[in-house]
Amino acid sequence: MAQNNIYPQTSPYNKTGIINGKFLDVMEPYTAIPRDASDASFTITAQYEFRPDLLAQELYNDSRLWWVFASRNPNALGSDPYFNFKTGVNIFVPRMDTLKRVLGI
Repeated sequence: MAQNNIYPQTSPYNKTGIINGKFLDVMEPYTAIPRDASDASFTITAQYEFRPDLLAQELYNDSRLWWVFASRNPNALGSDPYFNFKTGVNIFVPRMDTLKRVLGI
C-alpha cells in the first residue's frame, strides 16, 4: 500500500507514493508546469547538451529543478529528458515566478 510521499515540491518524485515506508511506487507524472505568456524560448547549446541540471542551476539556482524542462516541454524532450536535451533543440523555459506559484517554493 502506497503512503504519501516525503519528497519536496522541487522533486520529480513528489507525486509518487512510497510503499511500506521504504520503496517508491510506480512514478507518477511530473507536476504539470503550465504554459505562460512569460515563458522564454531557449535553444539548447552545447554547454547544456544532456545536462538539464546545469541549465536549471543557471536559471533557478537549483539543479534539482531539471525536471521542469521535461514537464514543460513533453513534445520537444519526449520520454527521455536527458538524452533528448540536445544542442539545437528549442524548449520553453518557465520563469522562476511561475515555479514559485505552481510548486509553492
